[in-house]
Amino acid sequence: MSTKKILYITQEITPYLPESPISINCRYLPQAIQEKGQEIRTFMPKFGNINERRNQLHEVIRLSGMNLIIDDTDHPLIIKVASIQAARMQIYFIDNDDYFKRKHAVADDKGVEFADNDERSIFYVRGVLETIKKLRWIPDVIDCHGWMTALTGLYIKTAYADDPCFKNSKVVYSLYNDDFKQPFDKGFLDKLKFDGIKDKSLSDLKDVVDFETLSNFAVKYADGVIQCEPEINKNVLDYVNKSGKNYLPYNGGVEESVDAINNFYQNL
Repeated sequence: MSTKKILYITQEITPYLPESPISINCRYLPQAIQEKGQEIRTFMPKFGNINERRNQLHEVIRLSGMNLIIDDTDHPLIIKVASIQAARMQIYFIDNDDYFKRKHAVADDKGVEFADNDERSIFYVRGVLETIKKLRWIPDVIDCHGWMTALTGLYIKTAYADDPCFKNSKVVYSLYNDDFKQPFDKGFLDKLKFDGIKDKSLSDLKDVVDFETLSNFAVKYADGVIQCEPEINKNVLDYVNKSGKNYLPYNGGVEESVDAINNFYQNL
């Protein structure tokens, strides 16, 4: 079995954020895959409720300093890093004061989801891909966890399609019950077009981009799909089954599923 380079792009990892199906899975799955002999890199957003001092985050100056343009506005990209010593894993954090300084992850203290979550998703995905280019680390497989990572496949297959860093990368979209209630901003499609993505690539996105629409769109642009919770949105699962994509159904937690996931990566 050949050694693969696996890039994990996730919305949450414990202990940096509270325990959830995503944060627990993305704490232990990369470690388990690394212990299977694969090479890994792991990214998450540096949300404002992550305590930098307690978790010993520090900025990586050589990777920071780029500006990403979202909706015709410049936003500085800041890269930070921390280590989970017990796992011998480094975690890279995508940071920006405009998008990630607020003291909550995706919704305010009253549970109201942030109106700019669409832009935060665009910035996060592009920030990861630009950082990987700077690292000159070419991933064989990109495994995406959480709806904030849903645009990864689109960017890999369109804006970054000819980039030698990603030309042969396979995208996996890992499914969870991480439904959001507030549809994306009505200008979402125009923001994607600003990055040079053509209308034909966005034809499956409706005027109202809700959780199901975004999830199905992520599946469309993925090479493989992994079900990471026993119960997920039925309509999304129906779409997966009709799509003909490589699909790995739920196999239990990391300990029970790591061999199946490792084989899934290999066979893509």
